[in-house]
Amino acid sequence: MFATANTATLTFDGDIIENLRYGNLNRQQLDVFIPENPKNKNMPVVVFFHGGRWSFGSKSQYQFVGTRLASMGYVAVLPNTRLYPQVKFPTFVEDAAAAVAWVQRNITDYGGSEKLFISGHSSGAHIGALLVADESYLTNAGADADKLSGFIGMAGPYDFTPKADDLKDIFGPPEQFREMAVTHFIDGSEPPFALMYSEDDETVHRQNLERLATRIRAKGGKVHTFIYETGGHTGTVAALSWANPDNLPVTHDMQQFIQKYSR
Repeated sequence: MFATANTATLTFDGDIIENLRYGNLNRQQLDVFIPENPKNKNMPVVVFFHGGRWSFGSKSQYQFVGTRLASMGYVAVLPNTRLYPQVKFPTFVEDAAAAVAWVQRNITDYGGSEKLFISGHSSGAHIGALLVADESYLTNAGADADKLSGFIGMAGPYDFTPKADDLKDIFGPPEQFREMAVTHFIDGSEPPFALMYSEDDETVHRQNLERLATRIRAKGGKVHTFIYETGGHTGTVAALSWANPDNLPVTHDMQQFIQKYSR
């Protein structure tokens, strides 16, 4: 998946520091992408969580995201978390929180600032949004939720009831389903959200974005929605690659959002 997109890493002139450990357990590693010749040592930071139905995928498949963000002038961090069936909800969210805590403690060593954005695609967007909405994950990991500058989610399943057997096993028992819904935790105090979605996504329904955006607005929070006509489920994240197969303006929209809220 995204093999062609990752060919751009071969010509990336910045620095990539791979497999830094944020914990001692399996998959508790992250990669850091640093711009070439950074203009300053106080760059905004984007922590991006990969997709994969909470059960597959790896940071290595999304290296093109890291190189794109670094080329935009940001320090990018791509963590792995443990996956199902090794673990179930909420363990992978707790791993993600531990990764963010590591970033807050260490990212200045790599030129990053305290202006930290959380991002992700698909299941990674769900994980990232939960970190932002339910502060207990970050607090328990020793991170400071008040220092988050914003969230950028691509094709995220933020509010749904598991129907497939594997998803019911990942998030069950049923009385726990409420705890996986990002909307359940929104109170308006969160940093700004940018929610990106393609109309022809057949994997994640648009109601996930709509329910979350409606909840944020109802609570007085800030949310920006970006709805693209084409792209399917992977188009938004693929737009960060050199190929950008659907010619979506995701890079522009993402940069505008980060610039607006990192001042």
